Amino acid sequence: MKKERILPSSGPSLRQKLSWLATGLVVLILLAVNIGVYRGAIDFYFSGVLVIAWINVILAVSLNLINGFTGQFSLGHAGFMAVGAYVSGLLTIHLDWPFPIVLLAAALVSALLGFVIGLPTLRLRGDYLAIATLGFGEIVRVVLLNLDITGGPRGLGGIFPKTTFFSAELVAILTIIVIWNIIRSSHGRAFVAVREDEIAAEAMGIDTTLYKVLAFSIGAAFAGVAGGLFAHHQMFIDPRSFTFQRSIEILVMVVLGGLGSITGSIIAAVVLTILPEALRGMAEYRMIVYALLLIGLMLVRPQGLFGTKELGDFLGIARVRWIKARQPAAGVLKSHGGDGR
Repeated sequence: MKKERILPSSGPSLRQKLSWLATGLVVLILLAVNIGVYRGAIDFYFSGVLVIAWINVILAVSLNLINGFTGQFSLGHAGFMAVGAYVSGLLTIHLDWPFPIVLLAAALVSALLGFVIGLPTLRLRGDYLAIATLGFGEIVRVVLLNLDITGGPRGLGGIFPKTTFFSAELVAILTIIVIWNIIRSSHGRAFVAVREDEIAAEAMGIDTTLYKVLAFSIGAAFAGVAGGLFAHHQMFIDPRSFTFQRSIEILVMVVLGGLGSITGSIIAAVVLTILPEALRGMAEYRMIVYALLLIGLMLVRPQGLFGTKELGDFLGIARVRWIKARQPAAGVLKSHGGDGR
């Protein structure tokens, strides 16, 4: 009787190779874009579009922490973006603070406001929470319209243009790294537990209100940073830039990419920022085509592009399929060391 043995694997696994390949492709694309912007191969207008894409990545990833990973339904993200934009703009104009300090101040004020708003509203659920956060966003807009220091309906101008492609890219990458590590921590597992079953999470000893407020505050902080970048890119802001429609645009990015997928939020934010510009040649029909593409995609993939998966999960699926395809051909290697007689 012949013995069977499986040879130990040597070298990196297929999943590692696929991960390296995917990472390498992303790095090459980013490197090419950065070189193109630096050398002027990408014109000023399109580099501005890419800045907005990075800002939208920050907004989508931070909202996904609230809506996707914690299972809440916030419609007030544009309100926190507005707070960050005005705080950073006013500090730059009146106090001439350094840009990083201004962004940090925008994050702190937005996080504090998120904490104050989150404590009472996050005890609500479902549609009631959505209405409460929608009301918050509208209150922020109305307050900004009626304050003299913000310029009221005239808006706030004279903001120094400190946001560049590279600064927006750096902040977006830092945002992704921070939120990715939060999700992979024990706090992230608590967020997901709240999303999956709040009653069961409470029975396990998780303070669900605390974690919902924590996620809300963190998401608000990054929305404030995105607002600061936006203000110093546009050099002029007014309350019309932060309406309910803006919150819906951010929500669409999250839903389209997949609730609970950071990779999906990144890709959806970039695509939904660049796609309208790519369709600009269609003149008045471009928004119709844009809407039809969104509807078609949601019909085909109602769970979003990535669902709750990340890029690494798809690489793992590809690895399993590759192994299954090889099994009939490879089989198990048999040794000829003896016939067992």
